[in-house]
Amino acid sequence: EDFSKRNSGISAEEVPFPEIIELNVGGQVYITRYSTLTSVPDSLLGEMFSRKSAKGLARDSKGRFFVDRDGFLFRYILDYMRDQQLVLPDHFPERGRLQREAEFFNLPELVKLLAPKISKQNSLGDEGCQSDPEDSSPGIDTARNLGSLGAAAAASAGLVPSAVDSKRSGFITIGYRGSYTLGRDSHTDAKFRRVARIMVCGKTSLAKEVFGETLNESRDPDRPPERYTSRYYLKFTFLEQAFDKLADAGFHMVACNSTGTCAFAHEQTDDKIWTSYTEYVFYRE
Repeated sequence: EDFSKRNSGISAEEVPFPEIIELNVGGQVYITRYSTLTSVPDSLLGEMFSRKSAKGLARDSKGRFFVDRDGFLFRYILDYMRDQQLVLPDHFPERGRLQREAEFFNLPELVKLLAPKISKQNSLGDEGCQSDPEDSSPGIDTARNLGSLGAAAAASAGLVPSAVDSKRSGFITIGYRGSYTLGRDSHTDAKFRRVARIMVCGKTSLAKEVFGETLNESRDPDRPPERYTSRYYLKFTFLEQAFDKLADAGFHMVACNSTGTCAFAHEQTDDKIWTSYTEYVFYRE
């Protein structure tokens, strides 16, 4: 009550609004306290509910105060007005729209909290790749980067061969979906491994180093070298060729796994067509 007096300049008895207020925001019903709506005096809601009369405020058919805005996003507006803090779900996709709502409701501090952060590379930093958090170890990666830079500089000066010293450790995983037909005589009639596409997962810089021009980046273009990808694939479909490239780059296979299911059987020949997904994990020290 004291807070109400302070915002409106009138006594508690003269406040034209009840302590509990019902709102209809874009068809969504919210029930909140009068003190919450007036907690930011200069905001649109603060001005609406600090007036001396409720006349002139839009209402719906049930007498609830009506605001013609996004009813889903208003929950975050109301939550901010309760304690002036912003808490959003992980991977929140509507940050830009919520910022527009904050501007409409005249909440400048919330607008600042929602503004995109600028990274050191002067690009939008915190919104670009939320789906793949890549929390590398700064100390280790920094040392590796410095080592690689030093080796490259020395190589350019003709002091040491860059092919050895510039190599960085890391993992590369290749996977493929294959199919084969298995007849009655499983040893003679098996038609093995038709590979449609070989996928590449790992750090972009390592993948480009190993596979070079044979790496198709069309499904994940402009990926920075220090980031990870799971969307690259190879322009060829021979697993042995991929193994040779990895071996030439100093990688060794450390693990593999495979799953297989029987897709269907041919009605006339009883041949069964099996599909499988296999992954091979390679590591270079």
